[in-house]
Amino acid sequence: MPKIQQKSSIPKTKTGISGLDEICGGGFPKGRPTLICGSAGCGKTLLATQFLVKGITERNEPGVFMSFEESMDDLTQNVSSLGFDLDKLIREKKLKIDQVRVEKSEIEETGEYDLEGIFIRLNYAIDSIGAKNVVLDTIESLFSGIENTAVLRSEIHRLFQWLKKKGVTAIITGERGESSLTRQGLEEYVSDCVILLDFRVIDQIATRRLRIVKYRGSTHGTNEYPFLIDEYGISVIPITSLKLEHKSTDEILSTGLPALDNLFAKRGLFRGGSTLVTGTAGTAKTIIGGYFAQSSCRRKEPVLYFSFEESPDQLLRNLLSVNINLKPYVKSKLLTIHASRPSLQGLEMHLLLLHRLIGQHQPKTVIIDPISSLISIGSNSEVRAMLVRLMDLLKGNQINALFTSLTHQEKDEFKDATVDAVSSLADTWINMSNEDVNGLRVRNLLVYKSRGMGHFNNSCSFKITDKGISFLSANSIQPVSGS
Repeated sequence: MPKIQQKSSIPKTKTGISGLDEICGGGFPKGRPTLICGSAGCGKTLLATQFLVKGITERNEPGVFMSFEESMDDLTQNVSSLGFDLDKLIREKKLKIDQVRVEKSEIEETGEYDLEGIFIRLNYAIDSIGAKNVVLDTIESLFSGIENTAVLRSEIHRLFQWLKKKGVTAIITGERGESSLTRQGLEEYVSDCVILLDFRVIDQIATRRLRIVKYRGSTHGTNEYPFLIDEYGISVIPITSLKLEHKSTDEILSTGLPALDNLFAKRGLFRGGSTLVTGTAGTAKTIIGGYFAQSSCRRKEPVLYFSFEESPDQLLRNLLSVNINLKPYVKSKLLTIHASRPSLQGLEMHLLLLHRLIGQHQPKTVIIDPISSLISIGSNSEVRAMLVRLMDLLKGNQINALFTSLTHQEKDEFKDATVDAVSSLADTWINMSNEDVNGLRVRNLLVYKSRGMGHFNNSCSFKITDKGISFLSANSIQPVSGS
């Protein structure tokens, strides 16, 4: 995961959001206000709450949550599914929740208007538990009854200055306006850091994105970054690679099939490399993936297997029919199979989910079967961009990767979208094919390329039996020099 190089001396407070610290160059500005803005349902309150809770549980920094919309009971219940026990933190006097009820219908604008009452309540809440972090959610409700722009500007500026003088790291949430980042259009100018959250639906697939609009005195990521909301809260991954700085090794690993190993000069593949296996339907691509998984498990190295076409039970049953028994490894948790339809979520959400699962299971081998299914949820350019980022993620973590891709019955495989997207990126490319010779099916395997290693240049015939893949005349195969 690429990190933003931080050269600023501005103190930072960790966000508690996976991946966001890397984008922010270390976290939110400590002792300064940060504005989180966006439309309804984009995750503003959840992000602010997660920041507050993580500050308490991970850094022992008490926090205050002042809500102008949700009640304490609603807020507590809404985040309980994420494992956030707000009631417990309140009992331990590490969290203070204060609900300020503001009804526009009950406000009559007469004389001078100010936030002195809010300052008193907020000051008491902060001092009562020694709070280091504060959340104000959402600021529009506070000014809903005020139409005087001059008064609005003055009081918003005074609020942000007061928070700065108090020395707390403040998160203020705000609804997005029609022609500005917020409805008032003022908060973004007095905030030291502004983060925009966006929730969009394209081709019936929902995606949430985050962008840092500004960050005074600090370098930061300027791109849009997708983020995921699941049972663990919010996670963000800075997926844009800046440099090719992946480390390489000379260590050789078996593919799990000795006859296939013999097609390579070093009798196997480099650790941390990426392998693409292409072919039409029924050419044994998934079986090759099964050998890769079995080989890694036999080395006691965890495997993460993404299946876009078969359920885990079906995959295990089918591989067992060719003498690849992965069930013991699933039971021992060396092998994790994640099966879902590609249309479950967008391309970048699949990448985020993969990143999350890699963090949880720490695999040494990742298998994605097949990547061609991703074409159904994105254009060629989008799929290529996603796969570039995925390969960077895997290479950066020295993870062995195998991708299968379904091609069509054409003479030129390069016309296939996923092959065109991945073939130039993969370290090793193996193509499987079926041919009809005198009414008989003949299966062939050809190594198109293998970077940094000599390999057999001709097609090799093989058959599939209940004992697995068997190469015909395997003893006569001799790797050649060159690549």
